Amino acid sequence: MDLYRNIPRKDKLLSLFNDDYAKTILNYAIDQELSNLRKLIADNKIHKIDEQLLIKNIDKRYNELISGSLKRVVNATGIVLHTNLGRAPLSEDFIHNIKDIVSRYSNLEYDLEKGVRGERYHHVVEYLKIITNCEDALVVNNNAAAVFLINNTFNKGKKVIISRGELVEIGGSFRIPEVIANSGAILKEVGTTNKTKISDYENAIDEDTTMIIKIHKSNYAIIGFTDEVPYREIPKIAQKFGLLSYCDLGSGSIIPGIGCNEPTLSEIYNYGYDLVSCSGDKLFGSVQAGIIIGKKKLIEKLKKNQLLRMLRVDKITLSLLQETLKAYLTDSYNNIRSVNLLGTPLTDLLKKAKKLKRILNRHLSDYFDFETKEITSYTGGGSCPMHEIKSYAVICKSKKIDINKIENFLRKYHIPVIIRLVDNKIVLDVRTIFEDEFVLIKDALVWATNQLS
Repeated sequence: MDLYRNIPRKDKLLSLFNDDYAKTILNYAIDQELSNLRKLIADNKIHKIDEQLLIKNIDKRYNELISGSLKRVVNATGIVLHTNLGRAPLSEDFIHNIKDIVSRYSNLEYDLEKGVRGERYHHVVEYLKIITNCEDALVVNNNAAAVFLINNTFNKGKKVIISRGELVEIGGSFRIPEVIANSGAILKEVGTTNKTKISDYENAIDEDTTMIIKIHKSNYAIIGFTDEVPYREIPKIAQKFGLLSYCDLGSGSIIPGIGCNEPTLSEIYNYGYDLVSCSGDKLFGSVQAGIIIGKKKLIEKLKKNQLLRMLRVDKITLSLLQETLKAYLTDSYNNIRSVNLLGTPLTDLLKKAKKLKRILNRHLSDYFDFETKEITSYTGGGSCPMHEIKSYAVICKSKKIDINKIENFLRKYHIPVIIRLVDNKIVLDVRTIFEDEFVLIKDALVWATNQLS
């Protein structure tokens, strides 16, 4: 039998859905499901046409498109700056405060005092000056863009010196050597993977060298027989030979000791670097952005680079960044959620874990054994590499159902719950779970077990 002849006509399928369905999206959903059906036939994976299943799949595809694929999830992994889960969560107060700015017209590039065109960056520059003691600042769409812009502006066709031990690769296979090469700069590697000395930098300098770059090892650590030149020494070497010094700090901590003992943005700048950049959504605790601070004359040159137009940030980014900077300056750390989460005391985490355990045990004791346990997790997001953080979790040991199947269904809940599996047990790390999500986690587990019972 020719199954292709039995595929329902598109006009027939369209007639089965009422006028409440948006026709453009419905047409697309039908085309996609019909295409899938033809592929299943071609691959000899079905032997009859199930029209009811086809209609159900069309409706499911339609609703997925209507609801959108980007959605809220519950982060039960304990990794505060989880790159796959959006890194730093933002305060609801911040969202409320910028509502009128982003939903109406604003003075993004308008000088209200003079009545002429203004500059968008000034909305955050003054705050960055106060916090870091820098001369000037600039914001681009992420820190990789900052690295690219700085190298393209000052080092195009010239040599930049970087230690071999700092040639990092970040997520998605983006590598510092390729970013620098694409900027037009010429990379000069010095030292070895595990050891780089001051003399390695000095011996590599020639008439074509313009800059020495120090790069934060964002997602790894080199341990054992190692040596590297401290952050504070790089500006001294650069000044000695009349070169520029630039530090790609990566994580961009503002408060000492948050998450780990990484140097702060102001600490690095005050070592004498000409330029420093960092990410906005890592330890900085804000929105995705590349924050550049430095000498005023150098920032002015960056602003004149035509590439800045392609890398500039919009009013939403600047509004949220402004809110974050204001929170730092008023010591309103509770409004900087990632800082708050990383700084939560163990005693508070134990209380959270006990509360979550009580809720789960009340409704799911037939399916799980629950215990609270001190565990370790990581900061995440290319910050504090290899640095473990103590936390508390609720450990869920399944009595009846395959734990991997439960994990699969938790990801399919209408608000997905993202967990860790360790030793065939569910680990719910309360560091990254907000208390108003406890009942949601319970409901998700109840739903998952019902699907599998």
